[in-house]
Amino acid sequence: MSSILPDEAVFADFRRQCLSTDNWVNKYDSNGMQVWVEVPAKKENRGSKIHKIKCKIVIRDVSAATMYDVLHDNQYRRDWDPNMEDSYDIARLSANADVGYYSWRCLKPLKKRDVLTLRSWKVTDDEYVIVNFSVKHPKYPPTSKFVRAVSILTGYFIKATGPTSCIFTYLSQADPKGLIPKVVVNTATQMLAPKVMKCVHKAGQDYSAWKENNSPQHKPWLHPDQNTLPMMDPAELSIQRADSLEDVDTCTKEEGQDGEDSP
Repeated sequence: MSSILPDEAVFADFRRQCLSTDNWVNKYDSNGMQVWVEVPAKKENRGSKIHKIKCKIVIRDVSAATMYDVLHDNQYRRDWDPNMEDSYDIARLSANADVGYYSWRCLKPLKKRDVLTLRSWKVTDDEYVIVNFSVKHPKYPPTSKFVRAVSILTGYFIKATGPTSCIFTYLSQADPKGLIPKVVVNTATQMLAPKVMKCVHKAGQDYSAWKENNSPQHKPWLHPDQNTLPMMDPAELSIQRADSLEDVDTCTKEEGQDGEDSP
């Protein structure tokens, strides 16, 4: 199997980062929600690097298993994600890994963004981990309609704390590309993170009722035999580096009128 697939060490390191406070500075702490930013090395220009951000929320009314289902259920995401343009899974890479596509709307006059990622997951008795990073797929190259963003490392760590409670952590280092200054990206991400986490929490609260009316037994992320995606050799994929994509962020008049909704 290709080494592009995350191994146990990747999951262990991601979990460690989610739990660690070393080299992280707290930027927000209110009502059970925290936002942390990784401390850049002193020799680096703080404005020239995309920061790694970590958001943690204490959830007292939704189980870890339900929050995990929410993150996997693409059909449900169309109901709760206000910024999504499109999202779909492309192929299976293994029993616990796939490759998929996601695009979203940006504030005018910025172009819409899209991203192609390899996603992998690991479940233990009371912990759920999902990680993803950007890849190149021969049949899904960047197009002129979107700016291809890059997930350097993005994922979720969900720790059950009871039958209907959990600690939900989101960690990401992602470059939206385009002409947005890195310092603006870093500041905006810190400000928007609590809003996004509240949205995901609300999605978790509403998921069980929604799922009862939408193929309640269909959960291919838990039951691989339900997965009808075609198999793909991971060796056909390669890691997408941020510096290999152009910083194009212009929007034509026609594109600007085509669904460029505000978040």
